[in-house]
Amino acid sequence: MQLLHAPSWPHLSFQTSDRNSKGGLLSLEKCLQLSTANCSFQPQKLERSIWVSHKRNFFSFCATKATSVEAGSSAASSGTAEGDVLKALSQIIDPDFGTDIVTCGFVKDLLIDEASGEVSFRLELTTPACPIKDMFEQQANEVVARLPWVKKVAVTMSAQPAKPIFAGDLPAGLRRISNIVAVSSCKGGVGKSTVAVNLAYTLAGMGARVGVFDADVYGPSLPTMVSPENRLLEMNPEKRTIIPTDYLGVKLVSFGFAGQGRAIMRGPMVSGVIDQLLTTSEWGELDYLVIDMPPGTGDIQLTLCQVVPLTAAVIVTTPQKLAFIDVAKGVRMFSKLKVPCVAVVENMSHFDADGKRYYPFGRGSGSQVVQQFGIPHLFDLPIRPTLSASGDSGTPEVVADPQGEVAQTFQNLGVCVVQQCAKIRQQVSTAVTYDKSIKAIRIKVPDSEEEFLLHPATVRRNDHSAQSVDEWTGEQKLQYGDIPEDIEPEEIRPMGNYAVSITWPDGFSQITERFVKICN
Repeated sequence: MQLLHAPSWPHLSFQTSDRNSKGGLLSLEKCLQLSTANCSFQPQKLERSIWVSHKRNFFSFCATKATSVEAGSSAASSGTAEGDVLKALSQIIDPDFGTDIVTCGFVKDLLIDEASGEVSFRLELTTPACPIKDMFEQQANEVVARLPWVKKVAVTMSAQPAKPIFAGDLPAGLRRISNIVAVSSCKGGVGKSTVAVNLAYTLAGMGARVGVFDADVYGPSLPTMVSPENRLLEMNPEKRTIIPTDYLGVKLVSFGFAGQGRAIMRGPMVSGVIDQLLTTSEWGELDYLVIDMPPGTGDIQLTLCQVVPLTAAVIVTTPQKLAFIDVAKGVRMFSKLKVPCVAVVENMSHFDADGKRYYPFGRGSGSQVVQQFGIPHLFDLPIRPTLSASGDSGTPEVVADPQGEVAQTFQNLGVCVVQQCAKIRQQVSTAVTYDKSIKAIRIKVPDSEEEFLLHPATVRRNDHSAQSVDEWTGEQKLQYGDIPEDIEPEEIRPMGNYAVSITWPDGFSQITERFVKICN
């Protein structure tokens, strides 16, 4: 392996003095003080560099796999009763991972009584919303019952959701969230909020713990689309955290619940509000946090992608060509930020009348997004008066009519999101580490055996931040001789969703976000 040398080339202010009588909780309306004077938030600037960390998700599947039934591995080879059971269970293949459930580490608490022929075990899945958990339970019962000495099989199902592997680097409020899904359109009025809310309640109906974050400060939709009993967010003055409101078991946070209505403020201030509402809320343990993204591809959207390690994105569009043009911008934004788009929802695609199907807005926008950008799944939502009415009534359509056609479409979308998130979390991301033995930064590319070795001095010299390059003139301030040849990084760690932070002995923190193939 060759060592490569690159060419040089608002915040929210909470007042906690006037404590109310409800256990020390304060109305966020009283606590939320917004003014340009209080706005100290500045979006983090990520400087250009010479590689990218593709994704930070190693997924606890890998850890679970390593900690699967240790006794079972040896037992399977020794021909014992335990080995017979595990061998039978290894016939069951997880269609998402393409691996048997024993190798996946799903089999737990295996107990065998050979005298009575009784076998019991637990299948621990990675999400309580697994769409094929009933199939797993049935198949596990069947394959073990076929063993000649087995008289009785007892299978229990459980779930241990994946946790972010770099949870320590996340804001406290996000550390116990397994998957964060953005619902985006980059164009207003296409039904993005409708899709976000109904997707969230579909996932909840599948057994997942779910939260919804309404990131549109200028025009929050969540207060209209759901009807929680408590319509004001509260704050815990001791922890200085926000208590989400709740409706039908789904946790909800929106600027519309802060007692402020719609915001009238400048962009940097909005970014600060969104950052604090999202990261200081007590989300607790969630399997899925659905973020209803605001329209556009500006500072607010980029701030969210920097602060939040998005697992995946769902794109919402309508059949019109104009909608496709704006949606394409959003897809490209997520692509640059290394956030996979897993599904496209084409809203208002058609309606049925007199035994015929009509397409009043034309056809093809959704399929064009799928074809042009390679997004694997497309879902069509029809024009339904009930779907529109449910958004205005405060009861999501999938709750009001769980057996209807619209609910079935969202059920399919929910299954898609669960499966795709599991696949994404399983993939091994690019690993950027420092190998002290050879004094080189090692970069392993995902889905490949290829590795790059970079000289630390080369990486440090190719910094393009304001400390190294004059932003006005482009003049190189950092000179070649300023960096010693034997410099070594003190720490390399993932940064946000798609960057890597390198700390050097001189105290400089270099943030890298772009990977290009380097040749001699």
